[in-house]
Amino acid sequence: MPEPRRTPDVTPSPQDIARARMTLARKWAYLLQCTVAIPMDRGALDADLSGRLDMLCELLHAEPFTADPAELAGADLAALGHLGKHGLRCTTDVLGKGLLALPEFRPVERYAERVALVIGALGSGFTAANAESVLVQQEGMQRSLLKAVRDANWNLKESEARYNEVVTSSTNGVLIVDLEGRLLKANAAIGEILGHTPDELTGVPLLDLVASGHDEMLSDAMAELVSGATERIRQSQRMLRKDGEIARLSLTASLLRGADDEPSHFVVVVEDGTELELLQNELRRQSLHDALTGLPNRQFFTTQLEIALRKADPAHGITVFHLDIDAFGMVCDSFGGRVAERLLQHVTQRLKLLLAGEKTMIARFGGDEFGVLVENTAATPGLGAIMKSVNDDLLLEPTFVDGHGLAVSVSAGVVHRPDFGAEPTDVLRAAERALCKAKSGRRGQWELFHPAQDAEDRRDDALAVAMPAAWENGEITVRYRPVVALAGGAVSSVEAAFHWDRPDFGVLDHDRCAGLAEETGLILPLGEWLLRTAGGQSVWWRQRGQFERALAVRLTAHQSADADLVSRVVRVLDQTGLTADQLMVSMPGAVLPVADAADNLTVLARLGVLTAIDDFGLGPLDFGQLASELPVQAVRVARGLVETRSPYVAALLPLVREQGVAVAVDGITSAEQASWWRAAGADFATGDHFGAAVAPGDFLGALEPR
Repeated sequence: MPEPRRTPDVTPSPQDIARARMTLARKWAYLLQCTVAIPMDRGALDADLSGRLDMLCELLHAEPFTADPAELAGADLAALGHLGKHGLRCTTDVLGKGLLALPEFRPVERYAERVALVIGALGSGFTAANAESVLVQQEGMQRSLLKAVRDANWNLKESEARYNEVVTSSTNGVLIVDLEGRLLKANAAIGEILGHTPDELTGVPLLDLVASGHDEMLSDAMAELVSGATERIRQSQRMLRKDGEIARLSLTASLLRGADDEPSHFVVVVEDGTELELLQNELRRQSLHDALTGLPNRQFFTTQLEIALRKADPAHGITVFHLDIDAFGMVCDSFGGRVAERLLQHVTQRLKLLLAGEKTMIARFGGDEFGVLVENTAATPGLGAIMKSVNDDLLLEPTFVDGHGLAVSVSAGVVHRPDFGAEPTDVLRAAERALCKAKSGRRGQWELFHPAQDAEDRRDDALAVAMPAAWENGEITVRYRPVVALAGGAVSSVEAAFHWDRPDFGVLDHDRCAGLAEETGLILPLGEWLLRTAGGQSVWWRQRGQFERALAVRLTAHQSADADLVSRVVRVLDQTGLTADQLMVSMPGAVLPVADAADNLTVLARLGVLTAIDDFGLGPLDFGQLASELPVQAVRVARGLVETRSPYVAALLPLVREQGVAVAVDGITSAEQASWWRAAGADFATGDHFGAAVAPGDFLGALEPR
């Protein structure tokens, strides 16, 4: 009987909370990197923001509650990089929505006010710290300058000394400007920035040094200073160098007043931002490009894909390729990292050359994966032609690295002409799923994404990931069906099978359940549970003299090659009391060439377990090996061949029986079909004609010969 399952607690587990927090932190990091330049790679930023998010969550839970620490957290966030108002807006948008969506903050009504207060305090601390970081250096200098100029009204010599001390030695440009806007004094630093000597600048109108289109902004700001509307102005400005080039500067101006509090002069401090801007641009470039190949990275590729989707030619659209180098791991393991890196650089150059005639963007996603975005035209080659040219080039023209000739192929997932309104992340996910399909077969292949097939695959994926919970809740049970001798119709054994009655989907039979569990690896614990449950049921029937035939269990490929299979079977036999000769296990024929599977079959047979091979007839089978090397008692004909009544398989059955191996067929649905296979030489059969898989309580009532 199925083991009772505990109903899951509605309270989120620590693991659920940690997962939800990590998802929100990654979203925060992703959107922040898309908005502003942060000198951190994605992994480091994920970890940093995850820690900050944990602190905010603990603050929201704290009793008594106070939002004050969030202000300090905001100030600390401002030190992360050049976030500015865009970074603050991104942060408040993400946290404002994301915190209340976390499962730990339920009910929402209890935490809504706290979240609002924390976001407000965070923004307040960020704004204050961000402003302070920009002003601290200039304000210190400004205070010194203001003091020096005020002192000039009392003592001219002292004023000149202070000017020389503070201004002349400053690395920032300093200008004294009269109320009409003409330069009275300039230090050497501004001369170096603009390419003029201080004497050349004296008497020049300040606005004449400002690039066209920016002078009006500065003039208006200086008028506000005179009117008293503001005490200090700060602007990013463009000023003209002597050679005609534009200097990108940060300009700060204040108004000096005399002893009568009347306006006297302007003090203008100019900081050359060219190097800073170049550094920021380089950091931004590095954050969006791969250091090894120089190609754009996945983040940049995603941004450009979004633009391409909006601007794609309606007649031809775009195509996205997700490429993966085949056997790249073998190159790394065999020749080391340096050779592998050189190979990646070689593939990069070949892709650039091969696609040079198209409007493309090539990116490295990481590892041995590349992305290619093609903006199609009427002259763009077909998908097959592009992939053939790439693989022919890489395979037929090897590259030599440290004396090693390397020739590789690539597999690809392709999304051709996605909808204009598609999300970039959805397009990339589709290409990745298509790549997985391509790599599931032979190498050097490509697979085109099909939306209908993908929808079906996603349904299967959803079922597969839901299986553990369904098993825990008791939705998955074990059912039993008879194995019947075709000669006479007597029940020779019972076969155990999975049965999943899913309320929102319907009933899933054994093959579907086993296939889904095989995809996720759940089949190992689930398969052992089926063996233990069915073994216990078989012993229970035997103890009461109700059914004493053998128990048959079908294994999947993963189970068959499991290194612990023998231990699992022995453990189940010990736990249930079932003897080895009362159990028959069968393995798919396709997995037997794998050494572990063949060894498992041999060891189980030596222990006395009855063994069989499934899916007979789908490939060549050496009957000499069947008799001498594989100790099996039976083979089961593949269901598809049973339904078509394959004459080829029917001709093989006498040869199999000559080896002393029994033949079973599955999927018999009628008496006429059973009669045909009995005449062909089959010994045993299962199928709806002999009885569907039923609950253990109903099995004994369906044992009459047919």
